[in-house]
This record gives sequence, structure tokens and C-alpha cells, in this order.
Amino acid sequence: MKNIVIFASGSGSNAEKIISYFLHSSTAKVVLVLSNNEKAGVLAKAEAHNVPTLVFTKEQLNSGFVLRHLQAFNPHLIVLAGFLQKFPGDIIAAYPHKVINIHPALLPKYGGKGMYGAHVHRAVHENGDKESGITIHYVNDNYDEGNVIFQKAVSIEECLSPDEVALKVLELEHEHFPKVIEELINGKID
Repeated sequence: MKNIVIFASGSGSNAEKIISYFLHSSTAKVVLVLSNNEKAGVLAKAEAHNVPTLVFTKEQLNSGFVLRHLQAFNPHLIVLAGFLQKFPGDIIAAYPHKVINIHPALLPKYGGKGMYGAHVHRAVHENGDKESGITIHYVNDNYDEGNVIFQKAVSIEECLSPDEVALKVLELEHEHFPKVIEELINGKID
């Protein structure tokens, strides 16, 4: 059984989809959810599925505390699912090619520091793009610059607001993120 660890900062809809997807899997399971936000909805969603949680501070993330805690769970894959802090280099170095993120746009467009969630959808809508989508990528030392694992586009020509763009992109996230994680774990993609 391979262990998945999830980092999230918000409501946790992607984390919940991933936890549910692997509930009855014989190959992998979510063993820990970590958050930098003690009020994040993801914590209650994890606890509802009996997945342990850890809340940490920025200082704990960057001091090695979180890395030491992670090591006890022996993660095969670390998944950033709406995690809004810069991921520390010590964890990336300890788990090379094992830390992935999902971005709500077709990178390299609309990536980088400060480009997440509603900020991305607003920029896509304001620029009049005809499509948006998701990018699942490896995490490196720079925001949204790791190697792309998977991308999926969706037409947004009929979307009248950034919120409508967000809903279409979220549907893609929920549909594809757990499947891509499973393919990575089973060695079907790299």
C-alpha cells in the first residue's frame, strides 16, 4: 500500500475527492492531510474520513518540523491541493519527483506568485480566453514551473463571469486529479 499525503489551505474539495477515490483502493490511501490554516474546511473533511490531520505554522513548515512529521508517514506521493504557501526546498529535496500540484489554468499561462484560485479565473476571463483548464505538475523551487504531468482544456466561451470559469475548471479538477494520482502511483505516467 502506497501512502499519499495532501497539503491544502482551503475548503478541501479536491482533497475530499482524492480521499474518497482511494478509500477502497488496494494500491494507495491518503494517510495524512496537512494545512497551514487551522480554520480550513479540508480538516473537517479529512477527519470525517478518519484521515489524520496536522496544522502547522509557516515557521514550522520552513524549519524542518513538517518534514520530520512527514517522514513518519512514509509518503510515496505528496499532493498539493489548493495549498497556498511556497513549498519548502527541504521537502522537495527529500522527496524528488514525488511532490505534485494542481493549477487552475493551462500553464505556463497564468502561473507564478499570487496566481491562484479566483485570481487566475479573473485573469483568464478578463483576457477573453476561449479556453482554460488544469495543469498537474511536479513542484520545484519556483511557483508553477515544475514539469507538466497532465493538462486538460475546457471551452469557456459561454462563461459570463470568472465564477463560471471557476466552476468549469473545478469540474476538470475533480474528474482528473485523482485519476492522474493513481496513474502516477501505478507507474503509468511519469
